[in-house]
Amino acid sequence: MINILFCGSTSACFEIAGTTAHYAAGPYEVLVDGQVLYRGDTNVFSLFGLTPETGYVAKLRYESGERDEISFTTGREACAMSVRDFGAVGDGVHEDTGSIQAAINALPEGGRLVFPEGTYLSLPLSLKSHIVLEFKSGATLLGSTDRERYPIITGIAKDEVTGREIPLAAFEGLERPSYQSLLYASHCEDITIVGPGVVDGNGQNGDWWRDFDTFPAARPRVLFVNRCENVILHGITVKNGPTWHLHPFFSKNVSVLDCFITAPKVSPNTDGCNPESCDTVNIIGCKFSVGDDCIAIKSGKIEMALKYKAPADHYTIRNCLMEFGHGAVTLGSEASAGVTNLAVTQCLFHATDRGLRIKSRRGRGKDSVINNVLFENIRMDKVLTPIVINLWYNCCDPDAHDEYVWSREKLPIDDRTPYMGEFTFRNMECTDAEVAACYIDGLTERPIESVTLENINISFAKDAKPDVPAMQEFAPKRCRTGLYLDNVREITVKNVKLTGVEGEKLIAPHSERVVTVGFDAD
Repeated sequence: MINILFCGSTSACFEIAGTTAHYAAGPYEVLVDGQVLYRGDTNVFSLFGLTPETGYVAKLRYESGERDEISFTTGREACAMSVRDFGAVGDGVHEDTGSIQAAINALPEGGRLVFPEGTYLSLPLSLKSHIVLEFKSGATLLGSTDRERYPIITGIAKDEVTGREIPLAAFEGLERPSYQSLLYASHCEDITIVGPGVVDGNGQNGDWWRDFDTFPAARPRVLFVNRCENVILHGITVKNGPTWHLHPFFSKNVSVLDCFITAPKVSPNTDGCNPESCDTVNIIGCKFSVGDDCIAIKSGKIEMALKYKAPADHYTIRNCLMEFGHGAVTLGSEASAGVTNLAVTQCLFHATDRGLRIKSRRGRGKDSVINNVLFENIRMDKVLTPIVINLWYNCCDPDAHDEYVWSREKLPIDDRTPYMGEFTFRNMECTDAEVAACYIDGLTERPIESVTLENINISFAKDAKPDVPAMQEFAPKRCRTGLYLDNVREITVKNVKLTGVEGEKLIAPHSERVVTVGFDAD
């Protein structure tokens, strides 16, 4: 069975139903009108170069002989215009900012702005509602390296009449001045960006990855959308961000479909996609290979949480491939307004430091409630520690190394104390782990409510090397540690097999109830 995830005027995205992680049961080709338009082996695929308002039948033909098909009709559009008609040169040398911005400004509602093959050097661009940007094959939007010419957007502006605050920019959980992102939208709706071209932040060729702590404002992202609604990214490659690549912020109905987000694994803070305090986010069929967390779900630090009380809610991450990042899917650490209703399924993680990573600390606040979280049908290979929940995170804050953060004393529960609810990890196959199979470390005064580990196989590499499983003060290095769960009220371990463990297979101090059924370790 094939499901349609998105259908625009010239492109469409599809998902093959099943339970396998990222990859389909076997290779296949997609035929339209008797012609092969796509060959692949992943559960999500896309078709480009379609005609608006046209009916199609896509037929899948597997190597095994199995066949499937789906009918669909492309959408209507007001018009299609080329950036070259506005003077864009596209040679990668001449700056095309003015031409591209003029084209965006002139584009009628419901129109599509086309970037033909070429490299379009540009300073930051401002988007508007009801538009489509299409980057054709061979087209690249290339960020300028001239930092001095990037506008700085204030974190909060004030209404000149009423004095009302107007939030405009933020980074790492705080409203703060930021360099304008290469693609920037604020208080807009109905924005679609489609591929198969490239949006390149060009971070490696400027000074974005050097001495950034001395900059007068936070580094730009490749895409920042503030309080926008109905935003779709489909099929594009986003690369080499000055810092985070995609940052949907206080937005609603955001979809990132069949995209490739990439930066060198040594590049600083180049997270892939960090949706923050959004309502309804779908990240499906994407590939990530970056220098920090591949996906980091956030909801601000305590100051923003107290002001807006906007959790990260209704997130779906499915059929994605994550490589090389610090964490494949991360929650926090700036999650002070909470994270609820999250499902991560059918994903494949390769060579990330941690797989499913949740990080918080004292000081995130009482609204930092993380609950109703499901991780299911996950495969991992060469992930150092597959599962991490760390309530002692010691990074990204002025007081990160204070005794208040690291003290193991049972401190009073107050307005600064976060809450961790129920977590389910189910149907996981992990090979060549090194540090620990599972490292979960809750707060002394407020333990994690419950953790369920079910139908999981984890094996360790024979040449495993010691390392710390989580970023916390005084953390000892570990190697081939089994299941470590400290300060978790209820633990259920069902049909879990560990291979290559050194020492105790289950370490669960300060727990109220531990149930094991079919637990095997050697």
